[in-house]
Amino acid sequence: MPLTRGLPIAGLLMMLALVGCASRDTALNERLDDNAQGLSMERALIISHAQQSLGTPYRLGGNTPDGLDCSGLVEMVYQAAGISVPRTADQQFRQLPSVDTPRPGDVLFFGARQKATHVGIYRGQGQMIHAPGSGREVVSVPLDVDYWQQRFLGAASPTP
Repeated sequence: MPLTRGLPIAGLLMMLALVGCASRDTALNERLDDNAQGLSMERALIISHAQQSLGTPYRLGGNTPDGLDCSGLVEMVYQAAGISVPRTADQQFRQLPSVDTPRPGDVLFFGARQKATHVGIYRGQGQMIHAPGSGREVVSVPLDVDYWQQRFLGAASPTP
């Protein structure tokens, strides 16, 4: 049994070691901070839980491992780290503390005309974990794609 208790901590330490630095030439990616120094336990938990959600089917209104929509993914992952966040993408956008330079574990918002219609979790290394939509699964995607660049509204950091 003692070995089992050490596995989550070992996994978090390994994940912290894997968070690296990356740079891109795009506007959004120039704002991203992949510096792993000072990465809190909460951030490590958020990234770990988000990665565990990869492959979960999309479900409108879903916020459980059985099915997730974009804001439900954020809600579930942050809740697992002991942090409460609003339920919808736009509520999260309006109520969470914004940051100029997103770090791994922060929330990224997308939409048009200052209304957030989509949200994801910054994974680091220019990648975002998100629930893309009906008929799809939670995935990790690069942020240097024009689609994300054109719709980026901002980022928030409800974590220490």
